[in-house]
Amino acid sequence: MKLERMIGILSILLQQQKVTAPYLAEKFEVSRRTINRDIEALCLAGIPLVTSQGAHGGISIMEGYTIDRTLLSTSDMQAILAGLRSLDSISGTNRYAQLMEKLSAGASSLLPGDAHILIDLSSWYKASLTPKIEQIHNAILTSRCISFTYYAPKGVSERVIEPYHLLFQWASWYVWGYCTARQDFRLFKLNRMNGLHTGTAYQKRTAPLPDLSAKQVFPHNYMVKAVIHPRFKWRLIEEFGMGSFTEQPDQSLLFSAGFSDPENIVCWIASFGNGAELLEPEELRTEVLAFAEGICEKYAKETPS
Repeated sequence: MKLERMIGILSILLQQQKVTAPYLAEKFEVSRRTINRDIEALCLAGIPLVTSQGAHGGISIMEGYTIDRTLLSTSDMQAILAGLRSLDSISGTNRYAQLMEKLSAGASSLLPGDAHILIDLSSWYKASLTPKIEQIHNAILTSRCISFTYYAPKGVSERVIEPYHLLFQWASWYVWGYCTARQDFRLFKLNRMNGLHTGTAYQKRTAPLPDLSAKQVFPHNYMVKAVIHPRFKWRLIEEFGMGSFTEQPDQSLLFSAGFSDPENIVCWIASFGNGAELLEPEELRTEVLAFAEGICEKYAKETPS
């Protein structure tokens, strides 16, 4: 909060020639002594601030000191506001928008009421996800371990990690941390976590940033070719883009893309029903057939004669 407050004070001084300590104290809801300490810290950081006494006194930036008072343009401020509003969509509060109001104090014309960019980072599971994000964020700030039950394709496990980063990627939320069981850094999906608890303090270690490139997370171990019915063109465009297929003379779509594992290929092809035929890898055609036969057998047994 101190850094946010100091940025806010500097922003106000960039936009107003002079302000008083009581004004800043009221604006940021702190004591005058706290404001005085912030002013001292800004001076130590190289910002030449001047304090004058008297009826027209106050705090200002030294005259003649050249600072670009249009450091943030209108479009810059609006982009920042859009980003901060997106964070509010997670927490269900407006604290980040309030921060933006403090940063833009005295320049309300930069922030028109109508916003043309709306970003909502909340999910269908907002009721359960938002508390997890808040709890993990607090654990990161206070350097405390978290423990949870984790549900993954390979099974259920109990994990204890040192959390370092919250990430929003691929339309989902993840935490990046050092797993004490695996003795290495791992990425965990928040929706797969249950029974989240904050534990003991940990000593921060050098934490590498995760490699979130598509090739690293979803390596193309298998190249798929398939013929897709034209009624599913919208889906190929949405999931893989226009360059993932070519239209054939009969209007069918010849699809080509990389997949990470055979299970995903079989399930993806099967999701089209009779609207897709897998051509390659040829050895997986029998697995698609077995998958379909298994479904037919199950429903045939349950269908009354």
